[in-house]
Amino acid sequence: MPSFLFLEAICVFLFCRVPPSLPLQEVHVSRETIEKISAANKMMWCSTAVDVLFLLDGSHSIGKGSFERSKHFAIMVSDTLDIKPEKVRVGALQFSSTPHLEFPLDSFSTLQEVKAKIKKMVFKGGSTETGLALKYLLHKGFPGGRNSSVPQILILITDGKSQGPITLPAKQLKERGVTVFAVGVRFPRWEELHVLASEPKEQHVLFAEKADDASNGLFSTLSSSAICTITSPDCQVKPHPCERRTLEIVREHAGSAPCWRGSQRTNAVLAGLCPFHRWRRVFLTYPTTCYRTTCPGPCDSQPCQYGGTCVSEGLDKYHCICPLAFGGEANCAALKLSLECRIDLLFLLDSSEGATLEGFLQAKAFVRRFVQAVLSEDSRARVGLAQFSRELVVVVPVGEYPDVPDLIRSLDSIPFSGGPTLTGGALRQVAERGFGSAARTGQDPRRVVVLLTGARSQDEVADPARYVRAQDLLLLAVGSEAMRAELEEITGSPKHMLVHADPQDLVHQIPELQRMLCSRQQPGCQAQSLDLVFMLDASASVGPDHFSQMQSFVRSCILQFDVNPDMTQVGLVVYGSRVQTAFGLDTHLTQAAVLQAMSQAPVLGGVGSAGTALLHIYDSVMTVQKGARPGVPKAVVVLTGGMGAEDAAVPAQKLRNNGVSVLVIGVGPVLREALWRLAGPWDSLMHVAAYGDLSYHQDALIEWLCREAKRLVNLCKPSPCVNEGTCILQNGSYRCECRGGWGGPHCENWVLRETAPKGGSQHVPAGGQWPFPSSQPQRRPEPAGR
Repeated sequence: MPSFLFLEAICVFLFCRVPPSLPLQEVHVSRETIEKISAANKMMWCSTAVDVLFLLDGSHSIGKGSFERSKHFAIMVSDTLDIKPEKVRVGALQFSSTPHLEFPLDSFSTLQEVKAKIKKMVFKGGSTETGLALKYLLHKGFPGGRNSSVPQILILITDGKSQGPITLPAKQLKERGVTVFAVGVRFPRWEELHVLASEPKEQHVLFAEKADDASNGLFSTLSSSAICTITSPDCQVKPHPCERRTLEIVREHAGSAPCWRGSQRTNAVLAGLCPFHRWRRVFLTYPTTCYRTTCPGPCDSQPCQYGGTCVSEGLDKYHCICPLAFGGEANCAALKLSLECRIDLLFLLDSSEGATLEGFLQAKAFVRRFVQAVLSEDSRARVGLAQFSRELVVVVPVGEYPDVPDLIRSLDSIPFSGGPTLTGGALRQVAERGFGSAARTGQDPRRVVVLLTGARSQDEVADPARYVRAQDLLLLAVGSEAMRAELEEITGSPKHMLVHADPQDLVHQIPELQRMLCSRQQPGCQAQSLDLVFMLDASASVGPDHFSQMQSFVRSCILQFDVNPDMTQVGLVVYGSRVQTAFGLDTHLTQAAVLQAMSQAPVLGGVGSAGTALLHIYDSVMTVQKGARPGVPKAVVVLTGGMGAEDAAVPAQKLRNNGVSVLVIGVGPVLREALWRLAGPWDSLMHVAAYGDLSYHQDALIEWLCREAKRLVNLCKPSPCVNEGTCILQNGSYRCECRGGWGGPHCENWVLRETAPKGGSQHVPAGGQWPFPSSQPQRRPEPAGR
């Protein structure tokens, strides 16, 4: 055999061995719907006078494995038939090279007999003569059937690769009133199945390899024609998009190669180029519509509460997979929580007019559910209840209740008072008398206030909240999404608040509140000094909406720092059509003032230059004259959309050389190369996919800033000396060597060079050198020049 013919034979053999597990028909529906399609088969029943004949392809192209799956499909269909002589009659015929009657329709009168006979059918093998089998039926009719006095249904299971003509006999059979279902098996040729099937084609062409789906499709069609019925009136036949594929082996030209051919002349051989081919597997796709029956499932009513997942178990049973904190009942209706920590907990409920009666009742329901889930006889937590509007009213002092039912009765009896929403005043009163007046010792439990509010405060909250936290109270807050900014201001950290879009979702956050109560906040860098400047891209490429998101992100970060002249100072620079200092390092001395000023920063529009903005910070913001403190770590955080960063690498390095750390946060599809040059060190660049994702990177930013706040600093960078004075390190401190008649600790004073009169006065030291002592080592010197 020529080598290329041998290779061709090998390729055909290998392709024929492709397993039939590939999904050659897919109904494009959810997994839940697929399960419903499978379950609906058990609710279908055919109990009318009808003759059903299975015509099974037993040729070699099918193979024994697919033939067994064809038998399985026939048995599954038979399970839904009321097989009796006067009702449904079933017969079977196998065809390959010739048709072979397995059993006529009048042979068996029970389902068990039919199933047993189908199971015993033996694979014959041979060629695929589908046309001969159809002619056999045209000549002899349905063997043992009742002719045309009852509906006749032919279920033809084949791969659709007939070796003879099929169009005419299929047409004649259907013209005699026979309903033909063409059911594909293995790798079916769908176009041939469409020729065989009755109209409408989409409802009479199926795929036996997915027996549940094919059985459902068959009975969905029969139920539409009133031959079969569905036991549940709630079940419906619906169209679904689906896709059918078939595997074809195609021969394609792959090139040419030198070869030698004989000639008619004796002893002559001619050299030339001969074509060679290769075999390739090709899937042909047929988009279509599949009609399937689905019935309501036990999970349709969503019986699993509080985020539980419903898993169907047949037609009427289910079980719930509950979240860790929920369980104890079949539908995840019971909470399973405990407080392992020892705490004194005061719930502070907003009963003002702005909170509304409905909101007040929802807050009480949340507290009631929490108490029921968490408190037990051996609980280490003690609970108290208070409400406020105009004044604070402590309803149940912390721990002063005989048992949990009594605490719940006291909670239910709290009336709605109305009145103004004076949250700030209530917080201050909680710190003063919410936990009694006894002096605290190191053995006392942790004290926690949980504020539940539904309206913006009508008085100032920042200072009272800071006062509460200063009394060693953990302050947590629960409120709506519209209250987010005020809740952040009250708690001092987004990690200490629970925000909901719908009050009905509050109960889902009980496990999160339990986690907050027993977790200890990391110290972070609240006790570190830092000069911090945020530089925001306010150009037209960012736009007002995204700029607002940057402002919100920066506000949230500022809440993590103790803003005052001795700890953290914050400045803001915006750039776009121009560069503008929104406020300097020493402009605002409190956190509340910085947060308010941050909200008022302008959007400049135009084309921005990050390089120009960084030079502005170097010259006019991060200087002693503008509030920068000698010996205090300094950092600039750049938030940019990436445009205008091409010129920023050199100014950024200039700041670093002067002792100022620079972190770059690039948002969206930024110019990465330019930002890498701008960022410098590998850990000084963060990339955020979208402005809405900034909050996910807050922890990383705070960690970077805290690390920078703890680094060693050079007291002379940036130089505290003005008027061209030179900073000189000396004995853990520094001094300024002044020039040109300037003097003072930082060369800020003009000094006249003249000798003092007799009487003890001294000359100003030559060169204007003024030593500047420090009470701290180089790592943390006392701020100078303030």
